[in-house]
Amino acid sequence: MTYQESIAQTGQLIASHNGTWDGISAEAVARMQLQNRFRTGLDIARYTAAIMRRDMAAYDADPAKYTQSLGCWHGFIGQQKMISIKKHFGSTERRYLYLSGWMVAALRSGFGPLPDQSMHEKTSVPALIEELYTFLRQADARELGMLFRDLDKARDAGNEVEAQRLLHAIENHQTHVVPIIADIDAGFGNAEATYLLAKKMIEAGACALQIENQVSDEKQCGHQDGKVTVPHEDFLAKVRACRYAFLELGVEDGIIVTRTDSLGAGLTKQIAISHAPGDLGDQYNSFLDCEEIALGDLKAGDVVIERDGKIVRPKRLKSNLFQFREGTGADRCVMDCIASLQNGADLLWIETEKPHIEQIASMVDRIREVVPNAKLVYNNSPSFNWTLNFRQQVFDAWSEAGRDVSAYDRAKLMSADYDGTELAVEADERIRTFQADAAKRAGIFHHLITLPTYHTAALSTDNLAKEYFGGAGMLGYVKNVQRQEIRQGIAAVKHQNMSGSDLGDDHKEYFAGEAALKAGGVHNTMNQFAA
Repeated sequence: MTYQESIAQTGQLIASHNGTWDGISAEAVARMQLQNRFRTGLDIARYTAAIMRRDMAAYDADPAKYTQSLGCWHGFIGQQKMISIKKHFGSTERRYLYLSGWMVAALRSGFGPLPDQSMHEKTSVPALIEELYTFLRQADARELGMLFRDLDKARDAGNEVEAQRLLHAIENHQTHVVPIIADIDAGFGNAEATYLLAKKMIEAGACALQIENQVSDEKQCGHQDGKVTVPHEDFLAKVRACRYAFLELGVEDGIIVTRTDSLGAGLTKQIAISHAPGDLGDQYNSFLDCEEIALGDLKAGDVVIERDGKIVRPKRLKSNLFQFREGTGADRCVMDCIASLQNGADLLWIETEKPHIEQIASMVDRIREVVPNAKLVYNNSPSFNWTLNFRQQVFDAWSEAGRDVSAYDRAKLMSADYDGTELAVEADERIRTFQADAAKRAGIFHHLITLPTYHTAALSTDNLAKEYFGGAGMLGYVKNVQRQEIRQGIAAVKHQNMSGSDLGDDHKEYFAGEAALKAGGVHNTMNQFAA
């Protein structure tokens, strides 16, 4: 319904109660309904899943239409991000949120800061999804509330042209609610545990779940050592568990992002079961580092397999883990991705050790030989030293082209001494265009930064602490924070409004009329920011 239709319908409902509801304003109800467009997390999941599906189709037609997100560890951070996007770009199209398991572990666990090893309470993941959407819905309510107030002022002034403009803005209001790609880690247990958690995450509003092929109880951050993968059948059972959760809850176009850590994982906890030569289990086992043995060489507790008519013994570590052959990571990634797409995954995630477009593309090209529309979600990770990586890439490219690089020390290219050099300028340009270039060349549909707001919070707090507790005193806050908020039009400078004070005043007026005791009167110090 349109805003006007909602007013008319509610007016009829009020009238049907024979005067007993006459204290209720039909327009106030219509406003509250519009400010609460999404009644449940499932409403959000269905709405945002449709957005992602449309965006995926648009990317297939034109890789320039890739999507982006930033990881957010608190509802307020996600809210401010989307308010900023609407302010600067006028639209939230192709901009999402990412929920990072790393940041949940480091910042949202009842145990305190934890490493990214799935040790945090799994309930904290759906709780953060719900929190993010609570703040995004509040951003809608706040923005619409300001439009409603401006509409009332225009009507009171008899300015019909302005009133019509505002009604059009209300009718066409774009929500701050956008898709969240949510990290379910390695599933937090067996497939049943994955299914139960997936349901909670979807019920909270997640339309896209990202799951990785590591062992749940040995899970490591994708950029740390010691990663252990699982055979495909174990992983695909969890992928199916996620799909069952989506279908049970009526989110039929929910998105599953399957992540492979095989590029950096040299270990497996299990030897896969194989039913026939060349099946997934056999392919997985073909990468094991083995030694040929005779039957007489068997020792107590040995595990052996047959390979090409020979008995071979996989190399087993003291940790009881089995080792893959060196240099097989890329081949295993390709196999992982093809298997996932052929078993219900929608998007892929290949965790790499550096941001190198041709490295990513070399794997995607092979995947697309089997699944032509394969698409990636890619982690533009803060764990990469972007400056050093790209300066080294330029250095290597120049060297291969025969250019003189004698003025540069490849191992020390991070140094500020190189900041103004031609090499550094070219490297920065490659960083600037990385997302567009990788979307075109390497099949990356979605670019995200996993934990940028962790780092921005640390950096801004450090800068403020240095100034405020140093010689600048209060000027350290005023000059570098508040004055910048005012001049850059940061909505949160009016923090009472941002926290919902004006919304509360509107409700007080709806409920109590002229008797309402409102906070936003002439003595509210937030009025100092009106200019």
